[in-house]
Amino acid sequence: MRLSLILFPNKLSVPYDAIKPIVRYHKLLKKGVLDVLSRLSYTTQKRILMFSFLLLPLALLITFSYLPLLNMFNYSLHRWDGLSKTMQYIGLDNYKALFTNKEYFSVFGVSLYYLVGSFVQVVLALYFATILSFKVVGKNLFKGVLFFPYLLNGVAIAFIFIYFFQPDGTLDSFLKLIGLDNLITKWLGNRNVINVSLTGTSIWRYMGYSFVMYLGAIQSVPGELYEAAEIEGANKWHLFRYIIFPSVIRIIELNMILSISGAISVFEIPYIMTGGGNGSKTFVIQTVDLAFKNKKYGLASAMGIVLLLIVIVVTLLQKRIFREKED
Repeated sequence: MRLSLILFPNKLSVPYDAIKPIVRYHKLLKKGVLDVLSRLSYTTQKRILMFSFLLLPLALLITFSYLPLLNMFNYSLHRWDGLSKTMQYIGLDNYKALFTNKEYFSVFGVSLYYLVGSFVQVVLALYFATILSFKVVGKNLFKGVLFFPYLLNGVAIAFIFIYFFQPDGTLDSFLKLIGLDNLITKWLGNRNVINVSLTGTSIWRYMGYSFVMYLGAIQSVPGELYEAAEIEGANKWHLFRYIIFPSVIRIIELNMILSISGAISVFEIPYIMTGGGNGSKTFVIQTVDLAFKNKKYGLASAMGIVLLLIVIVVTLLQKRIFREKED
């Protein structure tokens, strides 16, 4: 007897006698496994099944997340250019340089602009979500206008605002139109306002995401609560304070975590619009420059570890603060 390869008819057929031992071994192995499993309790079988499904995701997580993290921590303890086969062990010197060298430490000051901007973004998103949750003329149009920037590519947004902020550009023309010529400056050339301009761009881009999250949480509140409150004489402020705000507190917590971690890891918009020049270099831009321009992979790895620790600490603090408020 011969076993034809149906999927590949043009290939040579395989004699069944050649694979017969393999088939028999497979059947015996399958029977043995089933016999062993049948002797186990239902709970044990369920646990084995769960661990079997988790095995591949855990393997991928360890391979592509935890092992690279351990490697990065190892690099941060060495002086390495990324090319040589040997690395010089220097201990915690890279971490000391981050907090003692003004050139490296100054990027934390730039992150403060985006941190303040993240709070402004959260407040504005919550304000518009609250307003548009009530009966407003053309509210669907306003919802689309607010969410549309989040759908745009970050590179496209950066180029749009390069033309918006350039001399005699859109912003300058608008200020001239309304008679505020004295406010015109080099929006991307003046060190005093460049980070404000970039932060405003980030707020415009990401506010739509926060807005949709708040709006979804507000609309999930049963309408009977609003009706009962209005019957009792509650005004709009009372509706917001006692019904809307408690319903979105979890979303606010999530948005604050995302906003603060995002403020520290800003990269795309300032890198494209200014290249990190003129005092606009962020933490991530500094890390990229150290690794790929200056060939200081050890120092760049140390910055990556510090960024990770900052995000973890901020997340834990926020969770504790919100938990204490709930208690």
